[in-house]
Amino acid sequence: MNGKIVGGVILVAAAIAGLALYYLQVYGYYHEVDAPDEGVLLVSVNSNTSEPILTDNFRAIDADSSPIRYRACFETSLSLAMLTETYVVSDEITPRNAPGWFHCFDAKAIAAEIEEGTALTFLGQKNINYGVDRIVAITSDGRGYVWHELNDCGDKSYDGTVVGEACPERPAD
Repeated sequence: MNGKIVGGVILVAAAIAGLALYYLQVYGYYHEVDAPDEGVLLVSVNSNTSEPILTDNFRAIDADSSPIRYRACFETSLSLAMLTETYVVSDEITPRNAPGWFHCFDAKAIAAEIEEGTALTFLGQKNINYGVDRIVAITSDGRGYVWHELNDCGDKSYDGTVVGEACPERPAD
């Protein structure tokens, strides 16, 4: 009889821990954020600095627990032709998944549009956090998406490889 009680307590504790872990991963750390004062930025081909673009209906979420949890959605009236001539196009980058409750950001659908060529990815900001770049994808019909991606320095830093001279000094925490 005592074994059933102990087993039941272990199962209940495991279920509570599992539910808490699920909640924290999907809901707990995320919070909605306002549009940045400067708006959505893209790196200019000419000046190599980030410049704001026209946007509407901006929505974003972020979490303090990781620099790559940022996701945003917006709309723009700018054409892909104008954007590709003016701003730095990034390599083929696949968006990171967002929590299911953040409905405007569907990583699979965005990746499919990038693969089909109906969406292009641009460099929004370099080193938004150490080793992390902000990537902006814009579709041919003006929908835009933003997420953070590890750059070469971030990949090296987080996997333990020697970072080297090409990377900036890591800021003190």
